[in-house]
Amino acid sequence: MSVLEEMRIRSLGVIDDAVVELSPGFTAVTGETGAGKTMVVTSLGLLLGGRADPALVRIGAKAAVVEGRITVSGGDAAAVRAEEAGGEIEDGALIVSRTVSAEGRSRAHLGGRSVPVGLLAELADDLVAVHGQTDQQGLLKPARQRQALDRYAGGRVEGPHAKYTAAYRRLRAVVTELDELTTRARERAQEADLLRFGLDEVAAVEPLPGEDTELAAEAERLGHAEALASAAALAHAALAGDPEDQEGVDATTVVAAAGRSLDGVRAHDPALAALADRIGEISILLADVAGELAGYADQLDADPLRLAAVEERRAALTALTRKYGEDITSVLAWAEDGASRLTELEGDDDRIGELTAERDALRGELSVLGQELTDARTEAAARFADAVTDELASLAMPHARVSFAIRQTEAPDEESGIDIGGRSVLYGPSGADEVELLLAPHPGAQPRPIAKGASGGELSRVMLAVEVVFAGSDPVPTYLFDEVDAGVGGKAAVEVGRRLAKLARSAQVVVVTHLPQVAAFADRQLLVEKTVDGSVTRSGVTVLEGEDRVRELSRMLAGQEDSETARAHAEELLETARADG
Repeated sequence: MSVLEEMRIRSLGVIDDAVVELSPGFTAVTGETGAGKTMVVTSLGLLLGGRADPALVRIGAKAAVVEGRITVSGGDAAAVRAEEAGGEIEDGALIVSRTVSAEGRSRAHLGGRSVPVGLLAELADDLVAVHGQTDQQGLLKPARQRQALDRYAGGRVEGPHAKYTAAYRRLRAVVTELDELTTRARERAQEADLLRFGLDEVAAVEPLPGEDTELAAEAERLGHAEALASAAALAHAALAGDPEDQEGVDATTVVAAAGRSLDGVRAHDPALAALADRIGEISILLADVAGELAGYADQLDADPLRLAAVEERRAALTALTRKYGEDITSVLAWAEDGASRLTELEGDDDRIGELTAERDALRGELSVLGQELTDARTEAAARFADAVTDELASLAMPHARVSFAIRQTEAPDEESGIDIGGRSVLYGPSGADEVELLLAPHPGAQPRPIAKGASGGELSRVMLAVEVVFAGSDPVPTYLFDEVDAGVGGKAAVEVGRRLAKLARSAQVVVVTHLPQVAAFADRQLLVEKTVDGSVTRSGVTVLEGEDRVRELSRMLAGQEDSETARAHAEELLETARADG
């Protein structure tokens, strides 16, 4: 089991530099009002990832520092988390530290490794249960009371609760999507109409990939057909000659003459032979080009009807590119995406049907799981209430009875509720149950919510009774109580001390108290004292033993350390505590 062995506190509030040594069992922290007892609670809160308030830093200091030494074993959750974060455990001890600067900056270290403050808060869940006046106020809230009941119920609630939460989250997602589909139905219908119109336009034209580019080239050619034909004829005549001009000189004739002039002498020089071959190649090339020019002229279409048809087709394509893309390739891509989107939009009715069916199925599932949660909570509530009532009898409230009211609120209509016990009731992420802790402090009294039916002292004892019950079902290694005995005195205070001592048999208990009846039951009592200058130094937190402890209990009882009556009472309290132990 993890145990907080000691804390060193520096420059925090009234504490200059002090070491708090804690017992594995029951440690009571006492001292006069304003001596700095609550700084012990504040220090532990910082170690557990609590909010860093720069106002806590001692005036004149740059930063407040709290260090804690926790003994752990290899299987402890705290040890596992620390090692996962890269922290080191030396000789079975884990060092945790928190620094708060006067400017408000905060740093956390775990096992010598810098870690996020949030990690310390995660460790707190496994290490310490802190209870003070603010926690008692929290217990007054029905949501906290439901959480307390669920914690006590354990696996009976935890299993169905996890399934319920998963189904609830899925239902929220389904309802959100369903609402979007139905509320945006008009917008989606308009989008579908626009897509159909555009796709019909594209389909009517039936464009082909790259068709706009090809038609542009053809239109350019048809628009200049006469000029192209004339130029081709002139070029052909220059290469092959004009049959009507017998005296004209053409390239083919000139080149042929050049070739013939070399035929008789090419055998005498390879270089000249090579040149003659090249002239031959030129002759062949000239003949080919001349032939192609003749064919081009013959095939050139100068039909004005064809030009009109091309321009008409280009106009149809341009109408598409003005609306749906820069070119026909882009238009075709838009049409493909549009068809896919239209299929999606036209499938909305099917999707709405699917989601509606899933919504109804999930609500049915939540009804079953919600009923399981209600049944499990009802069963656990009876056991929890009986156990807390038994504890209250030991805390000088022998006639008090604790009970739980588990209720559901009727839903205004079936659509907004789930079926629990044959009724349509409202539901939330944790089920349909409204849980409220009731207290009847004496026979004949009507059970009332503890927020209204419990005094401060009664509430403190209910809180303690709840924790003692929890210790048997869901224990944590360390409990810290800050003034949990407020409003309690006399015999009730003795019983509070006795129950804290009982709790300390299975866990470490640290109590900040002003009651000697409670402090007497502690295994170790720490006294917090201020020096003359108003600060708490290293020597200001001392372990009280023997005569020193009797003197402090006497002061707590009568305000006088040397009162013989108070001393006798203090010794009697210690004897009573030892006898119980």
